[in-house]
Amino acid sequence: MVFSSHLFLFYFLPVALGIYYVLPRRGKHLGLTILSYIFYGWANPLFVVLMMTSTLIDYICGLVTTGQLNRNALGRPMPLLDKGGPRTRGQKAAVVVSICSNLALLGFFKYFNFATENYDAIVEALGLANLKLDLLFKITLPLGISFYTFQSMSYSIDVYRGDARGIRNFIDFACYVSMFPQLVAGPIIRFSEVADQLENRTYTLEKFARGVAFISLGFAKKILLANACGKIADVAFNAGSVGFVESWFGAVAYAFQIYYDFSAYSDMAIGLGLMLGFVFPKNFDSPYRSKSITEFWGRWHLSLSNWLRDYLYIPLGGNRKGPGRTYVNLALVMLLGGMWHGASWNFIIWGGIHGAMLAFERSRGKKSLYASLPGAVRTALTFLIVVFAWVFFRADDLPGALQYCGSMLGLSDVHQGAALLGGILYKPYYLGSFLVACLITWTFPQTWDWTRRISWVKVPLIAAILWLAVIVLTTQEFNPFIYFIF
Repeated sequence: MVFSSHLFLFYFLPVALGIYYVLPRRGKHLGLTILSYIFYGWANPLFVVLMMTSTLIDYICGLVTTGQLNRNALGRPMPLLDKGGPRTRGQKAAVVVSICSNLALLGFFKYFNFATENYDAIVEALGLANLKLDLLFKITLPLGISFYTFQSMSYSIDVYRGDARGIRNFIDFACYVSMFPQLVAGPIIRFSEVADQLENRTYTLEKFARGVAFISLGFAKKILLANACGKIADVAFNAGSVGFVESWFGAVAYAFQIYYDFSAYSDMAIGLGLMLGFVFPKNFDSPYRSKSITEFWGRWHLSLSNWLRDYLYIPLGGNRKGPGRTYVNLALVMLLGGMWHGASWNFIIWGGIHGAMLAFERSRGKKSLYASLPGAVRTALTFLIVVFAWVFFRADDLPGALQYCGSMLGLSDVHQGAALLGGILYKPYYLGSFLVACLITWTFPQTWDWTRRISWVKVPLIAAILWLAVIVLTTQEFNPFIYFIF
């Protein structure tokens, strides 16, 4: 089930909200958990079993870490472990089990096909075709596994570090992991960010109204901008042969598509959270206005960036072990970030480009090329680097990505038939959507800021935008959010 569908907007959401608000306070988490399992299992009920397995493992690991498996501890308040204090072997074992089990689930379902395909390619290249696996079956990637494993794992780590208290009630923990607003495509909500809200949160008309605004604007971004720019990108990337101008048009359109698609989902998730009484953190901060790649990663997919920083970059040593180690850590984190997105050499190269740029900018410091350029030029240069890297993210395979990059650099031979692409790409509707995306990207306020105060002037505007998006939805084919596949 996706947010940008009639089924969700007009059936599931009203029913879910009605049930949630009718339930008594003590029953809200159980009701929300059941509703979330229905939402998640709509495509494949077996996915729910996998998520419940991850949830149960991390819940037990949290009990072990806090010493709550002891009967004598059941009546006591959940302890908050001392930060930096000594940990027993049992506590260390619990956090290791949590991390390894989640990474094992993620690794198997996400990288099994990739590993077997590369193994077959290597042995065949070595002339050992008889050792090929030639598996007839493929592993299906469960929706949202990249998100809920990181989220569930953050609980064990936060409790172990002393950043949050553990949860004794299993239903409360299951609700945290499975909450349908951010379950399938984030943002990645760390346990320490909502621990207090799970115990006590407020329900106000102001929160609810802001939530409706978030959902309406996010839905419009998805339907009116992301889908239109996605059509441009699909035509360009699937053409096989594309000219210089058309290749850049398609690449920039994909940059808009993935931004408006993912930020739209995040907006709707934040809005749904507000309607349920939760305040989720901001996930995007106008990333294409960045003046460097370092700044870009302080604005793009903040929940993942912060997760990688706090749970990977800093434990690796961060910038505390000298310049050389810092550059290696930056590159390694971004390579792993690329692998997190998908099992493909394209994602690894995409992560490598960003990692190399982060290391380069860190090495140059204030002497960087960026520092000597006007702000607008730095923003444009950063955007061009990001767009070029997006080609590897979007292309179906490595040869296709390299060929497309060649077109962007004017190095590829263009077939005569490529001129016909203009008749499709430059339709008024696509050009108009592209220009609106440009305008909003670099001049309009963010949804997070614009919805802080819902005035009576904004209400009809929000309603009109939502109405237009719903009308356009009826004319579009089914188009799920991009990050569903990650």
